[in-house]
Amino acid sequence: MTTYVITVPGTFLTDVDEAARSELAKRLASHHTDLSETEDVELLTVHDGGTFSVRLEVEATDRATAEDNAVRLLAGTLEELGLPEKDVPLGPPAVTGVDGES
Repeated sequence: MTTYVITVPGTFLTDVDEAARSELAKRLASHHTDLSETEDVELLTVHDGGTFSVRLEVEATDRATAEDNAVRLLAGTLEELGLPEKDVPLGPPAVTGVDGES
């Protein structure tokens, strides 16, 4: 298995307060560890206009599976927080870090 850092962009179409953003980061924290810290990337970055990027570490056999797993994880966590996909559409994921065979 390989560990990938996957960046998933998105847009908050509704107002999402700081408490909800903090809870999102808290719930995803276990997917932001050594490799992310080595690459010096933040877990959640929110930009003006409601756009954001989430960077998650996932283990997978290939890039496509890693990207799918990251999107599924983020979408599920957003849904659990009461933020359905219609209110928080996600963009295409991208690999932003790779840690060889583990």
